[in-house]
Amino acid sequence: MKPPPGISDLKSKGDFVANYFLEDRILQPLQTLTIWLSCKPEEIGLHTGVVHFDVGDDRIERVVFLLAEDKISTALASNKPYCRERRKKPFVVDAYVSGVRPARATNRSFKHILPLYEIPKAIRKVVESKQIPDAVIEGLSRRNYVSYFTALLIMEELRIEEDIKTYDMKGVKMKKRGRCFLSLEVPGLAEKRPSLVHGDSIFAKLATEYVDNAQAYEGCIHRVEAEEVYLKFSSEFHHHHTDNNLYNVRFSYNRVNMRRLYQAVEAADQLETELLFPSSCSRKRRITPFLMFPISNNLNEEQINAIKMILGCKGGPPYVIHGPPGTGKTMTLVEVILQLYATRKDSRVLVCASSNCAADHILERLLSQESVQIRVNEIFRLNASSRSYEEVKPDYIQFCFFEDFIFGCPPLRALLKYRIIITTYMSASLLYAEGVRRGHFSHIILDEAGQASEPEIMIPISHLSNKETVIVLAGDPLQLGPVVFSRDAEMHGLGTSYLERLYEFDYYRDGDESYVKMLVKNYRCHPEILSLPSKLFYKGQLIACQEVEKSSISWEDLLPNKEFPILFFGIQGCDEREGSNPSWFNRIEASKVVEMIKKLTAKKVREMDIGVITPYRQQVLKIRKALENLDMPDIKIGSVEQFQGQEKLVVIVSTVRSTIKHNEFDRTYCLGFLSNPRRFNVTMTRAKSLLIIIGNPHIVSKDPHWEQILWLCVDNNSYQGCALPEKQHYCDESPTEGQCLYDGAHFEPLDAAEHGLESLQIKERVRDEDEWSDGWK
Repeated sequence: MKPPPGISDLKSKGDFVANYFLEDRILQPLQTLTIWLSCKPEEIGLHTGVVHFDVGDDRIERVVFLLAEDKISTALASNKPYCRERRKKPFVVDAYVSGVRPARATNRSFKHILPLYEIPKAIRKVVESKQIPDAVIEGLSRRNYVSYFTALLIMEELRIEEDIKTYDMKGVKMKKRGRCFLSLEVPGLAEKRPSLVHGDSIFAKLATEYVDNAQAYEGCIHRVEAEEVYLKFSSEFHHHHTDNNLYNVRFSYNRVNMRRLYQAVEAADQLETELLFPSSCSRKRRITPFLMFPISNNLNEEQINAIKMILGCKGGPPYVIHGPPGTGKTMTLVEVILQLYATRKDSRVLVCASSNCAADHILERLLSQESVQIRVNEIFRLNASSRSYEEVKPDYIQFCFFEDFIFGCPPLRALLKYRIIITTYMSASLLYAEGVRRGHFSHIILDEAGQASEPEIMIPISHLSNKETVIVLAGDPLQLGPVVFSRDAEMHGLGTSYLERLYEFDYYRDGDESYVKMLVKNYRCHPEILSLPSKLFYKGQLIACQEVEKSSISWEDLLPNKEFPILFFGIQGCDEREGSNPSWFNRIEASKVVEMIKKLTAKKVREMDIGVITPYRQQVLKIRKALENLDMPDIKIGSVEQFQGQEKLVVIVSTVRSTIKHNEFDRTYCLGFLSNPRRFNVTMTRAKSLLIIIGNPHIVSKDPHWEQILWLCVDNNSYQGCALPEKQHYCDESPTEGQCLYDGAHFEPLDAAEHGLESLQIKERVRDEDEWSDGWK
């Protein structure tokens, strides 16, 4: 039946929509019968149906697909079909005209110079031929500690060296900025792809048909904006520049941080064996808890017990505070620092964190404690010279050292007067460079220790500790670990943090309170949001302490079950790529994310209280574009890594992938959201009061952890959207209290075959880089 024209009456249209059957018809050879289908989807997304024809005793079936869109998803459609980018011709820089480097904070020389640590040609040849160095194959031991980690770092550096070439740009413009600078727009800079900081260099050539013969010029980075860098070249380059010039640009890799890692690993050879391998200690440590009176009124019994043990510690193996999300790790560390400052006048405390943001947070917490007033001349916030002056809050500048608005390190005699120094792992190397001796600090406290690689953790430990130094690590080895670019280096040990490796030893694995204290009271999440991560990862030990009455908002018609704060909305969308960009996006999911945000803001939820987590940069950009068009700039959108350590009242998750043919590849190589238990754990624990998951249930259910959250929503009448997949066998055996799919002792997934997940194991090296998702980093 042919559809009635648009001017037809309602009865004619209704007859067409309601007609599901076709009368008997005889088709002659070569005759065509056209069948018209009418569809009325309730939701956007890809819908499927089956049409069958009975021909005598036979049946012919055809599957029909309908992609239902709205204005937002249509506006986000790809402008250019995806085409695999041709490999860029290497931008060779044999000689160049030097640029103008930024001024240094000080011109004085360091006591300990950082060596060059050139990569040996023999090892470079082994790694570049896709082989694993012998020191790595041999495995980690006390005897080969230095050679083992040095080889892993070389594998990592060569990978970074190769990766930086992929960011080279052709035919781009630069703009004059004032009298001194040229600015270059670098897509992906905000997400550190590539990672560029103050003091780095780029190389530029005029993009002419004779480009190979064009002169190369070095441009030194003086300032880094969100998506722009401010550069100074030689005066000759600036003189001949016009804003219409087109340049080919090559990015260079700054080796300073990698050299610091080599240096730290080398220095670790001088450490006590029991620090690197606690099981080698001849006898078990017994700490007598130190009697103390809490300075903060908000500490629970677990936190107080951990503080007493740390204050009673007298060196030896590190003391670990294992703090799952929202359990108050930082609050516990702040109390330890304040106790040492107030009660032990001879104490000297070095506090390190993995990021400037985390280090600033500790400084803020210390200064906000009214009952203990820390003197300005006794606390110091050490910043790297690459950090922007404007990035530091005006109230905290007085605790920093800088000259001409460039951060630096004061002379040794000034450093030795501070009782508390706060910095990042990398910047701690400046203390050693200035000549601070081993054992100067009575306590070295390392926050977010699970996010740093072991060589990174060794920067403060190997240079500044002795056997009397009390070392405290705080973190959660079940959350995301260190970022490692080389897949081989990650698999062979560089992806395992020092904190995680400590759990290989009985004292830590068994929870001996003289070595480790686990905090289990969570003050962040609604009890229902916390329930599943607790069962899957923490053996059901987490205790939700959030006061639901205070945090609950009347979500009204937003949730099908108002008592259950997790909503899974199933959409069978379409994952796409555009142009030469290999990153995935799903415009149908993006539209649904925007729809949910509009509903939330209509209920007076503030934009700053909403976060959107998605694994692909292109999906981030698509959602951001849609929200900018609606004048909603204050909603944070980013990857799981960008949300680690943060919380939002409401978190919306867009899983993106919706095509099964890509899924097996991703699962095999542990890419994207699937098959990474730590990423799942972080994702599920960012929301305080409401978690909304938007994704294809047929895809996410391939993973046992995502399968659990899907059916938890279904069982609580909190699933909406497309038809559900069949329930997998491992979901029928839902974990109970004290059981988990994730083995907390070794932080590895349990037997994959047991759960029907053999493809989780990496079988071979990824060869087609165009197929990589960009979520795994």
